[in-house]
Amino acid sequence: MKIALVCSAGGHLAQLHWLEPWWTDHERFWVTFDKPDARARLRDERVEWAAFPTTRNLPNLARNSLLAARVLRRERPDVVISNGAAVALPFFVVARSLGIKTVWMEVMDRIDTPSLTGRLVRPLADRVVLQWESQKRHYPEGIVLGPPA
Repeated sequence: MKIALVCSAGGHLAQLHWLEPWWTDHERFWVTFDKPDARARLRDERVEWAAFPTTRNLPNLARNSLLAARVLRRERPDVVISNGAAVALPFFVVARSLGIKTVWMEVMDRIDTPSLTGRLVRPLADRVVLQWESQKRHYPEGIVLGPPA
């Protein structure tokens, strides 16, 4: 399986990186921000650098939409997996238009309310993965896998 792992740098990247026991056996590439933590954590991985900042930044939303179209057409992953943040939206929109499966993983610190990105990409997600049972209040269709061990 070929996987696109799409996320912001920092905590989002750390949480997707915790899935290494699973993704290490698959062909993959990452989309994240060119930040020191991302460079260090992904030094041996294939990475596409997304434009940032993304919060309330329409020019970077446009840049990341073009990046998503270019990368997803070229790479043709079987699935796009993301836990946010705003960089997820253009990748889910383009993936959906290309018939590529999408998986949204709500971040572990969103216990009481869903994230803004989660609310935006949920209609585009083929699967929703949750880390806490309490998150099912907002994502009743979600599959609770629990936090990383």
